[in-house]
Amino acid sequence: MTVAGFPIWQQLIQERIEQALGSYLPAADSPPVRLHQAMRYVTLGGGKRVRPLLCHAAGEIFGAPLAALDQIASAVEMIHVYSLVHDDLPAMDNDVLRRGKPTCHVQFDEATALLVGDALQSLAFHIAAQSIPNVTAERQLDMLALLANAAGSRGMAGGQAIDLAATGQSLEIVELEFMHVQKTGQLIQAATLLGAHVGGAHPDELHNLGRFANRIGLLFQVIDDILDAEASTDALGKTAGKDAAANKATYLTLLGSKPARAFADRLCMEAHEALSSFGDNALRLHQLTDYIVVRKN
Repeated sequence: MTVAGFPIWQQLIQERIEQALGSYLPAADSPPVRLHQAMRYVTLGGGKRVRPLLCHAAGEIFGAPLAALDQIASAVEMIHVYSLVHDDLPAMDNDVLRRGKPTCHVQFDEATALLVGDALQSLAFHIAAQSIPNVTAERQLDMLALLANAAGSRGMAGGQAIDLAATGQSLEIVELEFMHVQKTGQLIQAATLLGAHVGGAHPDELHNLGRFANRIGLLFQVIDDILDAEASTDALGKTAGKDAAANKATYLTLLGSKPARAFADRLCMEAHEALSSFGDNALRLHQLTDYIVVRKN
C-alpha cells in the first residue's frame, strides 16, 4: 500500500477536522445567534490544527477509527480555541489579530468573547463524553480526566496564570520550562495520548508517547518564541513581537537566538528517539515533529 506524503495527509486530516468541527458547532442561525456566530467565527476557517494532527497521528499507530479520532480531536481543538479567545482578551494579552483576522472581542465584543470561551469548553467535554466506538467506559473516564487536567489549573489555565504573573519578571530557564509545560505542553500531550487511547494503547505505549509529547510540547514553544521575534505579522497571522513588547521572558531572551535554535534541535532529536519503539508505525508523528521545526507560523 502506498503511503501518502505528509502534505497530502496533513491536508486530509485538516479537512476532516474542519468538517467535524462544523458539524459539532451550533448552526449560526440558531439562538442565541450572536454567540453561535462568534463560536463558528473563531473555530472554523483557520489554524494549523496541530493538536488534531497529533491526535490522529498517535491514533493511527494503533489503527484507531478515523471517525473516533475526529471526535476526540475536535474536543481538544475546541479547548485550544477557547484558550486563544480568552488569552486575546484585554485582561490577558490584549491582542487584536488571531489566525489572520480580528480577534473575537474585536469582531464581536468582550462579553461575547468570554461566553464563546465558556461555551466552547463546555461543548468540548460534551463531545468527549459521547460514546466512542471500541472505547470502554472506564477508559473514556480516564480520557475525560486527562483532558480536564490538561485544561485546568495544573495545565493550560495554570500556565497562563504563571505567564501573566511573570510578565516583566526575571525567570530562570527551569521556571520558563515549567510554565510552558503547563501552558502549551499539557494540551499537546493530552492530544497525543487521547488519540492513542482511542486506539487501545497499553500503559507502556502511553508512557513512551508521553515522553514524546513532552519534548514536542517544549519544541513547539521554543519555535513559537523564535517566530514571534523573527517572523512578520502577515506570516504569523497574529501580532509579531508582542513578547518583547510585553517584556516577557522567552527562550530567545534567556538563551539567545543560536542557543535557542540548538535547544530546538535537541528537543527534536529527543522527540524522534522517544518514538523508536513504534518503528514505521510512528511515521506521521516523526513527520509532525519535523513540521513543527520548519513551520512559518
